[in-house]
Amino acid sequence: MILLYATFPIKPDKRDEAKELLEDLAEAVREVEGVIEYRPMYDLEDENTVRFFEQYEDEAAVEAHTEVPEFGEFQEALPDLLAGEPELLRFEGAEATEVDL
Repeated sequence: MILLYATFPIKPDKRDEAKELLEDLAEAVREVEGVIEYRPMYDLEDENTVRFFEQYEDEAAVEAHTEVPEFGEFQEALPDLLAGEPELLRFEGAEATEVDL
């Protein structure tokens, strides 16, 4: 399993545009084979920060998610949307187990 965790600081005046792009992107990527979870979300403490939680079965799924047209559209728009440097962390080989709360 591969997990990706990304943080994107978004310009306040570009938040609505980013939201539209992210909704389309998430919908398309969730249809890709091998994508377990793909969740862009706004930070509760900073509405101008988007955080992604992504979970994939394997490297093929990671690669495949970048091939949907919506990914290219988001990538193309990013320079205009970003208010700073994005961060991306990758975790590999993790096993997930449910925990009782």
